[in-house]
Amino acid sequence: MYHHRRRVRRNEEFIMRKEIIINATANEIRIAITEDKRLAELYVETPEKERMVGDIYLGKVAKVMPGIRAAFIDLGLKQDAFLHFSDIGSSLHEYSSLIGDEDSDVDVDEDAEDEEIAGTAEKLPVETREGASIGTQIVESPPKTSSLPTQRGGRESRGNGRPQAPIPDLKRGQDIIVQVTKEPVGKKGVRVTSEVSLPGRFLVLLPFDGKIGVSKKMQNFKEKRRLRRIIRSILPEGFGVIIRTVAQEQDEAALKQDLENLIATWREVEKSLKTEQAPAVLYKDMATTSSVIRDLFTDSVERVVTDSKKLYKEIRAYVKLVSPQLIEKIELYKEREPIFDVFGIEKEIATALSRKVWLKSGGYIIIEQTEAMVVVDVNSGRYAAKREQELNSLRTNLEAAREVCRQLRLRDIGGIIVVDFIDLEDERNKKKVYDELRKEFRKDRAKVTVLPMTEIGLAQITRQRIRQSILHSFSEPCPVCGGGGMVQSKSSIINQIERGIRRFKSEAHEFRLTLTVHPSLAEYLKEGTISRLTKMKFKYVIRIKLEEDAKLPMAEFRFFSPKQNKDITNQYHS
Repeated sequence: MYHHRRRVRRNEEFIMRKEIIINATANEIRIAITEDKRLAELYVETPEKERMVGDIYLGKVAKVMPGIRAAFIDLGLKQDAFLHFSDIGSSLHEYSSLIGDEDSDVDVDEDAEDEEIAGTAEKLPVETREGASIGTQIVESPPKTSSLPTQRGGRESRGNGRPQAPIPDLKRGQDIIVQVTKEPVGKKGVRVTSEVSLPGRFLVLLPFDGKIGVSKKMQNFKEKRRLRRIIRSILPEGFGVIIRTVAQEQDEAALKQDLENLIATWREVEKSLKTEQAPAVLYKDMATTSSVIRDLFTDSVERVVTDSKKLYKEIRAYVKLVSPQLIEKIELYKEREPIFDVFGIEKEIATALSRKVWLKSGGYIIIEQTEAMVVVDVNSGRYAAKREQELNSLRTNLEAAREVCRQLRLRDIGGIIVVDFIDLEDERNKKKVYDELRKEFRKDRAKVTVLPMTEIGLAQITRQRIRQSILHSFSEPCPVCGGGGMVQSKSSIINQIERGIRRFKSEAHEFRLTLTVHPSLAEYLKEGTISRLTKMKFKYVIRIKLEEDAKLPMAEFRFFSPKQNKDITNQYHS
């Protein structure tokens, strides 16, 4: 249906057309977002890795540490949540005294709006930070005043002249409402904020804020003014909202319905607050799939394709309610060949898990993730004549810059990233590489800062971290090395086996198969009243003989066809 590449021109930049491809199995849901037929983002939803960003908790203050300007909040999880003083929001009384009715109408930075993508998702579902974007560098405005009584009447000033949030009068054992903004990473617990918000399709409700914000992505001044006028007329006192980009051209009825749904949800949170005792969950945000549809399915998306009848019906029902004009873009995939194979996504996922990524020019990049940072090394991969060395190095670096930006988004890598480009002698060429990085990062919804290249060709990048990188969705700490290395998780291997069986059934039309795995994986397959192995047998109508081989690495498995009397692993392994 859509086999050609289409682009729309906006703000003198080409924006790629997107597709959302959803693959569902018994143990896993994978959501792929493609740009011009290439995988740009990947989200994985599994029962053991439940998404937490956007959830609202009634927590209890466990520790207050003024030295690091933070508090630790007990949410009933394995590790206490981290609450920085700058993430403690203003109370209604304090905020209203600072901002009048007209002044409370603000434009919200497009980068801040993208934080509302939940899960997508995994993006922060609050848009309460107003920032100014300079290229790919984000300069945030000073943190808001505390919602709690403070020990100081004014703000402290840092050495650089930037105001600092005052120290709140938090006490150990005190109850506090917080919302998760970042997933746990490694040994670190979740990060939370007291600036609670509820994201909807067209609006984001701010229960403790009195402002009306509009995304800066909305360029039409008349449309901004129309939406603000509508919201001002229907918004109850004491609430604030952020008007999302997708609200453009929507009528009052659609906006009012979205607002009423959000307020009803908040009333349920308030009811829970009266009956629950800390620590307790007050509100759970949508699952990853639902949040992706809510936040990313816009007119710029060519189509949404899923191989799950259940998800297909759920997505259609939701879209019919909020954006009926998009319902024709939803498709159910019915073919026998795995959906990710057809769209070429499976191969790109394999690339996302490898250290080396090849470039079209013949060069390649090496991506190494460490505890402290991510290091990327750019290599030419071939010898170039000396007189052409500068030109060849520039071409390779420009191609590498584009691929580095894509890989950071795809792998969802956050924190500090250092890229070692091939040495360039001409300062103008270094500037070209730097400009290419900034241009490519404009596609990224996460906040990114890029510094100019150093004399030795290093580019320093910081990227907002919302969740663990995609590598952790497909791997778990190795029991042999004690966590020094990573191996694929059992659930990920089972999903590979299931995809192989599906290919085998669709192509070979046989009804018997011998599966050989490591003993620990065999035990995992046989667990439960109705085991994972039994479920696969019934799902694909096939007899599977399970054999164990202790010499086989745990991440590997073998397929054997009794009918053909040969090993067929390479033929059907993804």
